[in-house]
Amino acid sequence: MKSYTSLKSILAEFFPLHRTLVSDDHDKTLEIVGSYMPDSSNYTIETYAPLKQVWTWKVPERYVVHEAYLEIEGGERVVDFANNPLHIVSYSLPIDKVLSFEELQPHLFFNEKLPHTIPWVFKYYERSWGFCLPKNLFDKLPRDKKYRAVIKSEFITDPKQGFKVATAVVHPEGGPNPDAGEFLVQAHTCHPMQANDDGAGVVSTIELARRLAEKPLPRGSMSVRFWFGPETIGTIAWLAHNESLIPNLRGGIFMEMTGNQNKIAWHHTRQHNHLLDRITKFVLHETEYDERDFAAAPANDERVINGPGVNVPCISINRFPYDQYHTTDDNLDIMHEDMLVGAAQTAEEIIRVYASNYTPKRTFRGPVFLSGYGLWVDWRENWALNRAIEKIMMRFEGQHTIFEIAEQVGLDYWTVREYVEKFRAKGFVNPLPIPFEGDVE
Repeated sequence: MKSYTSLKSILAEFFPLHRTLVSDDHDKTLEIVGSYMPDSSNYTIETYAPLKQVWTWKVPERYVVHEAYLEIEGGERVVDFANNPLHIVSYSLPIDKVLSFEELQPHLFFNEKLPHTIPWVFKYYERSWGFCLPKNLFDKLPRDKKYRAVIKSEFITDPKQGFKVATAVVHPEGGPNPDAGEFLVQAHTCHPMQANDDGAGVVSTIELARRLAEKPLPRGSMSVRFWFGPETIGTIAWLAHNESLIPNLRGGIFMEMTGNQNKIAWHHTRQHNHLLDRITKFVLHETEYDERDFAAAPANDERVINGPGVNVPCISINRFPYDQYHTTDDNLDIMHEDMLVGAAQTAEEIIRVYASNYTPKRTFRGPVFLSGYGLWVDWRENWALNRAIEKIMMRFEGQHTIFEIAEQVGLDYWTVREYVEKFRAKGFVNPLPIPFEGDVE
């Protein structure tokens, strides 16, 4: 596990790479990410054969660009992939043609609002070709001349050069608790030359993994699985190859666009008022934040995890919107270390509560003889907890989680959990884990 001086320094390593769905540079990115993950997390890269059916989708081919440029007749090169990978539409088909401006224009893309930038455009599934350039350059192109459009690309279906995703797992103190299952944290790695979308989410997730490895969750908590890969199709391909993992999942967070200077925005689960939603709101209640519906823009892989046939409660955390989105202005200049770290800290607080939560079920009859078992709380030392003891004990019927008990008695979660743990240590309650609530078809 490599050390780092800042999250921004990690991002700088893979930011300039041509990270498409399947590419050599995407492979390099996953290797870089793995070098910073905790040694104990068993970081593993999985490879899937191109064109294999995964649910209703197909695994994409590896995309290789050997050369791509646009020249005005006479040889003046106005756009060159070698200068910036955003200059071509991602997954452009090969072409070598001489075209009039009228024929070329439908294949040229620019950003009206930021005319100095190159936009990022992709045509993953509706195969075409195109070039991206600043609006300022587009306006200067002569309309009365011929252009030569050259894209030397290929789509490789060799299974040995397949589609890759990576996962790692950080366990609680004392090792995994199979009954408690796993909490899933995701960030995507497939956007070339984009810092905030989603290099920022990737490095915030690395920071989160390091924090949970250095200070493990309490014994018996959920394990936390970290996932890195291409957006949407990555999660679909991974789950389609690992359906046995679905019943282990108890909740999730999708992390993205965490580095710009906006307040945190969180998106509800599909269930909307799930325990995960309530815990998120509790964690954020003293901060300024935006609250949004499930899969509101920017919708991402929570649509897979919390979608049909899986439906595991999943929120997303981001700092969207921002003006530089999907352009060359989405670069390291708009990244702020405190924002990157702050998002990791927010996710950490949510996970520490959700993943350590359980439902206490009593084993005793009648009120417990508190002082006889060291469970009485001196009112002079903690008045609020002393007054809440009876209310807490009355909620050990296996119907309320510790978080819900804390909500109902008006006390801090960790105060209540620490107290309930004393009952568990005496054998007076059994911990019932947060159940799997998703779909298994």
